[in-house]
Amino acid sequence: MASWYTAFIAKCIFPLQEKLKKHTTLAVFKQLEQSQWQDAALLAQQQADKLHRFMTKVYQNVPYYRQLMQQHSLTPEHFKHPSDLSQLPFLTKPVISDNFAALKASNATELKRFNTGGSSGQPLIFLLGNERVSYDVAQKWRATRWWGVDIGDKEIVAWGSPIELNAQDKVRIWRDKLFRSTLIPAFDMTEQKLLGFLNTIKKIKPKMLFGYPSVYHLLAKTAKQHNIDMSALGIKVIFVTSERLYPYQRELISEVFAAPVANGYGGRDAGFIAHECPHGSMHLSYEDIIVEIIDPNGQVLPNGQSGEIVVTHLATSEFPFIRYRTGDIGTLATKPCSCGRGLPVLEAIEGRSTDFVVASDGTMMHGLSLIYILREIPGVEAFRIEQQSLALTQVQVVWPQGTLPNEIKSKIVSGFKARLGQDVQIVIQHVDTIAAEKSGKFRYVISKVVT
Repeated sequence: MASWYTAFIAKCIFPLQEKLKKHTTLAVFKQLEQSQWQDAALLAQQQADKLHRFMTKVYQNVPYYRQLMQQHSLTPEHFKHPSDLSQLPFLTKPVISDNFAALKASNATELKRFNTGGSSGQPLIFLLGNERVSYDVAQKWRATRWWGVDIGDKEIVAWGSPIELNAQDKVRIWRDKLFRSTLIPAFDMTEQKLLGFLNTIKKIKPKMLFGYPSVYHLLAKTAKQHNIDMSALGIKVIFVTSERLYPYQRELISEVFAAPVANGYGGRDAGFIAHECPHGSMHLSYEDIIVEIIDPNGQVLPNGQSGEIVVTHLATSEFPFIRYRTGDIGTLATKPCSCGRGLPVLEAIEGRSTDFVVASDGTMMHGLSLIYILREIPGVEAFRIEQQSLALTQVQVVWPQGTLPNEIKSKIVSGFKARLGQDVQIVIQHVDTIAAEKSGKFRYVISKVVT
């Protein structure tokens, strides 16, 4: 049962905040709370109707898609079922970069610039409007309530994005205190800091832990090594996202914190695609996201077959993501979940993996701490980072503008040495392309550390 404080935040303060931000989060959330229990056939019909309305707005307001549809002799009337999307080509990061201005809707207002973390090796700059943000927040809100956690309950967030960490100004700090959310940086994982984080968790006694599975697995290992009991804190769920969750991670995290681990799948670009319910199924955010599974030739596969996950986000009319290739591998389930929700299920998500790297002094850091260095360099199209040992890290860089300039090499070397240690050798290789793994997904930060 929620405390009076949680109820006050969730029902009064948070809706007021969203209204001031011009978000429709509360209205969307109320719709999602009801629609999740509708049967699959009704949900499918509602999704098809929404697709038609979405494509109508896109055709009217987005130059890129209006021209593309005209080239293929298509109008909004050709899009009345998700299968009709196969008439359009896929959207990729290079396509977005090459058509950035034309992808912005002519009637769009107050769009904000975002970028992916770059764990795919190819960072992406794109725009988000209030419509998309409202749906993202509402989807996450609904998913956490599946586990008995509401906005205003105590939470600890382990995160590593500079976007979040640099936003810790006075307003954000005040807001986090009001909402009882504590942010811990997930980059430099020294043993002293890990012990400090464990102490913070014990002191706060949060209802939810949220963040990278690799971070909470490392915290769980540290707690076990130091015989620190984390089992009686009343944590209801550890919600993990942004990386692939491995079974061994789930097992140890759940054991140490005496709470279930819930997986969340999505990205800053594609949105919140799926969330895990207490029955163990990854339910799609079906009301606003269409998922296709394709083979290597781009053909749509039936449910039950594994392939690349392609996403169409129906709340992105201001900067559309239509048939966006995620590069991840997954399977759509053939059976519904036993929880009773009509939301379809995504199975066997594969391919996402961002490892820890280790500095020469033994400090463990999230792989993103290196990825962000490359992501911020204009002109770097793609990259792979491979840590061969504590003394050697190799970097492959795709630089289409000719020879990789020495000043760019120096910037990469100095940035990496600042993280890994001045005595570490950084070898940079200029390549034309980065090869994908057999899974179809790149693996960009690979820790093969010899201690």
